[in-house]
Amino acid sequence: MESLKESWRCYAVWVPGLPGCWSQGRTEEEALENIKDAIQAYLETVEELSKNKESRYVEVG
Repeated sequence: MESLKESWRCYAVWVPGLPGCWSQGRTEEEALENIKDAIQAYLETVEELSKNKESRYVEVG
């Protein structure tokens, strides 16, 4: 889920669940396409930073 805001010159879009993950575009469609790249880069960075680190999964609920 992303949030989209129209400004004077462009559309800004961000993903509340991924802090710092945002993008923009001249049109709504361009902004939504650009956020896909930003999300992919964000997830690849998280994966790289957590490589070879111990992680645990917990079940909630």
